[in-house]
Amino acid sequence: MKEREPLFSTKNLNLLRDPLNDSNPITVQVLGICSALAVTVKLKPSVVLAISVVAVMAVSNVVISLLRKSIPPRIRIIVQLTVIATMVILVDEILQAFAYDVSKQLSVFVGLIITNCIIMGRLEAFAMANKPWPAFLDGIGNAAGYGVILIIVAFFRELLGSGTIWDYPLFEKLGIFSIGYVNNGLMILPPMALITVGIIIWVQRARNKKLIEDK
Repeated sequence: MKEREPLFSTKNLNLLRDPLNDSNPITVQVLGICSALAVTVKLKPSVVLAISVVAVMAVSNVVISLLRKSIPPRIRIIVQLTVIATMVILVDEILQAFAYDVSKQLSVFVGLIITNCIIMGRLEAFAMANKPWPAFLDGIGNAAGYGVILIIVAFFRELLGSGTIWDYPLFEKLGIFSIGYVNNGLMILPPMALITVGIIIWVQRARNKKLIEDK
């Protein structure tokens, strides 16, 4: 009788760890950049979007994994989009019910999770070929890797651009403005999000030898 693999074996744990570093969807695979530009002016909507993507991606991966053997190859993309769209609608309804202000700030970007290339890529490349538990971990890992970058970018953009964190006037309370600091308006413009992501990519590649391309 074949021995069952532990739920949290090294292989399964790598599905959670790798997207946070060696195979991060944004900084390594360069996917999902659009939302990094659009929603990271403030920390709160970025955290909410990150949590939303985790929920959508984890459940979608499991559903597609469960259905993978019964999905006709010709309509697999349609089925994947249907599953993602269903989850996005549920998440959007929950946000409107319990976090309406944040839902308004995110506007169409919650709906655009449907076309997020990270989610579609993982469904096609991983969930269609693996069992539900690894698919669940893969979804959590990749969504978390995406979310961490969003939160880091939003933290610095809100702090340096508005002097606040989670709308709390941190710089004002610390007396930073009294010593001559002025909010950097460039930080709240979309180009600065791309520059911030670029700095994160540079730091990550400088610290991780695995990501240094062979010359």
